[in-house]
Amino acid sequence: MKIESLMFLESTDRTYFWHPFTQMKVYEEEGGIIFERGEGVYLYDIYGNKYIDAISSLWCNIHGHNHPKLNQALINQLNKVAHTTTLGNSNVPAIMLAKKLVDITPSCLERVFYSEDGAEAMEIAIKLSYHYFKNLGQERPYFISFEGAYHGDTIGSVSVGSVSLFHDTYKPLLFKTYKLPSPYYFTRTHSVQELLDMLEKLLKDIHDKTSAIVMESGMQAASGFLVYPKGFMKSVYEIAKHYGVLFIADEVATGFGRTGSMFYVEQEGICPDFMALGKGITGGYMPLAATLTTKEIYEAFLGEYEELKHFFHGHTYTGNNLACAVALKNIEIFEEENVLELLKEKIDYLEKRLKEFESLKHVKETRQLGFMAAIELAKDKKEPYEIKERIGFKVANYAKKKGVFLRPLGNNMILVMPLSIGFEEMDKVLDVLYESIKAITESL
Repeated sequence: MKIESLMFLESTDRTYFWHPFTQMKVYEEEGGIIFERGEGVYLYDIYGNKYIDAISSLWCNIHGHNHPKLNQALINQLNKVAHTTTLGNSNVPAIMLAKKLVDITPSCLERVFYSEDGAEAMEIAIKLSYHYFKNLGQERPYFISFEGAYHGDTIGSVSVGSVSLFHDTYKPLLFKTYKLPSPYYFTRTHSVQELLDMLEKLLKDIHDKTSAIVMESGMQAASGFLVYPKGFMKSVYEIAKHYGVLFIADEVATGFGRTGSMFYVEQEGICPDFMALGKGITGGYMPLAATLTTKEIYEAFLGEYEELKHFFHGHTYTGNNLACAVALKNIEIFEEENVLELLKEKIDYLEKRLKEFESLKHVKETRQLGFMAAIELAKDKKEPYEIKERIGFKVANYAKKKGVFLRPLGNNMILVMPLSIGFEEMDKVLDVLYESIKAITESL
């Protein structure tokens, strides 16, 4: 493109496009990268600059950009039909993907309800859990979740979430949810059993009014990758089962290999009543999500038409043909290319390299779950950087100039690399991030 065209794009972007999770006053002054194409783990901007996508384009890209098999799956389906409604009808890719999802998830999950993103998948799980008990003649308006949880940005998912920066504005709109302390922070000063006892005490009082306990799988991602103690999620699940309360597992961020297994719940040996999937389901190609549930819950919605027990929920693009076709191929690539087996060595290597960051003066700690990692920055071990210092963004901007694309969570530098990344590219990401942290934090 000519320089005039590039400048026109930048100006038009700042004039018309309202970006998500972005302070537009800052964006209008500083701008951002305008991406034009991708190849493997690399992204290219409109000026031809090349970046390693170290956050998998917000944690969704799995096998790399412009993957020939995923491209072909889309082309093949596009040559047939792009979209047909699934309200009272079906399509071939949606059918085959539903079967595949049931095949690869825990055995109790037998039914699939589609949507377009993870927040919607969680919203559906929340509505279904309440509606399930309603169909059984029980009124259960309460939910239980954890401080620091993030499940999306719809009103239902915000109600069970608890990230004050994102959610406090909307408190008057939210329904009642009981919040327990963040497992990560609470168990640093108290025992795991104390937190479980708090949950059990609460359920003794309100179990007959509670539809479900809601948990992110393995860690609280948007709060900075706050990893749970091993076995904690299973203990919560078992308590829920004991009190007859449903259990919703949010695998939107952690699903599709990110934690080393296809889904984190496998590592805990549990089969939730609902499991929400998103992000990596299409390999980072198309907006698609899914809510999986059990036969028992599904059958509670069956009845004669005039009973009106069916689930009155759906979107225009539910089960979109293109998205389901590429999602099916995404899962097949896991099998064809032995992705999870090859990932083990990368996870071990990431763990080894992360230890190097702990020697940096302004690194408070590192956290890792499988192939997902966070490096928390602080003035010192006790005092965080103030929000106005924008330390995470300064580090990310430095790394950008070195060819690594990052997006921090506050003072946490986040690494969610494509599962397909090679060791040479991993080294570049980690070397650049180390240099960027050192350069920015030690110059203040």
